[in-house]
Amino acid sequence: MPALIETTAPIELAPAKTSGLNNLGVPIDTSTQVKKGKRQEFLQTLDTGAIARRYQNIRAILVKTTETDRVFSKLIVQFEVFGDDWRSVGENAGVDFALCQGDEVLHTLPQGKLFLPYCRSWYENQFEHTIPDAVFDLATHLAFIAKADEMQPG
Repeated sequence: MPALIETTAPIELAPAKTSGLNNLGVPIDTSTQVKKGKRQEFLQTLDTGAIARRYQNIRAILVKTTETDRVFSKLIVQFEVFGDDWRSVGENAGVDFALCQGDEVLHTLPQGKLFLPYCRSWYENQFEHTIPDAVFDLATHLAFIAKADEMQPG
């Protein structure tokens, strides 16, 4: 049976302005700090070499802000995913994330299942994780990990 190969796509993070965060409901004040990164596309292939999943418009947003007098940090990852002509045999294995500084993994974030109910269609996905404030300060990139999965033709 064909299987997706686990694929990692790095997304560089850089300090950014707070613009564009209103639709996420981020409380913005003078202490709010933001890091953003973007990747246009990457492809996940089967062990046969065929493309089986496409990821586009991947946006990683790290925010460190104050809410109810408490400082906290969050990671928000938004992207579109296309199932091509393949679908998972069972529940899809989905994705994981890791925040890194250079080659050092600072914090892993198991995510799991994607919203991808049918193949041959694009679907928006958005995930949020609270992260340690120190990880916000040190993170230089996000590792977007598309996990291995058993597949069948759609």
